[in-house]
Amino acid sequence: MPGTVKELYITRDDVNKTRENVKKIIVDSSGVQKDKFYNKNSMRSILITSVESYKLVQENNINIQAGSLGENILIDINLYALVQGDRIKIGNTLLEITQNCTLCQGLSSIDSKLPKLLKNERGIFAKYIEGSSQIMLGSGIQILSF
Repeated sequence: MPGTVKELYITRDDVNKTRENVKKIIVDSSGVQKDKFYNKNSMRSILITSVESYKLVQENNINIQAGSLGENILIDINLYALVQGDRIKIGNTLLEITQNCTLCQGLSSIDSKLPKLLKNERGIFAKYIEGSSQIMLGSGIQILSF
């Protein structure tokens, strides 16, 4: 089940925690370079979210824009069945799934229904393993273990 990277984001470590939609991100063992979470926790360094999460939100009459869930990588396939240790390849970058994304207080500030609605559907965290450190908009996605 191949997929594609639809959007890429970084969150600046500035006063406003500015979200920036970019054409490429650079990843390494510390996470996404220039992101506010870079070099903080390798188990939570790259957040991948499926467009399915946004569809679920829209089906429940909550209107949010892509990027609002804090993801670094928005993809067009659902990888939420993957578990810790599973691997995916995005372009030439090998990533390993580390954990499901836990809910944060930021979601309830968008809409009080979001934490319950997205309990198991917000995203998955991954860490960089090897390969190109550059992930581009439109890169292909392959599931290597499932």
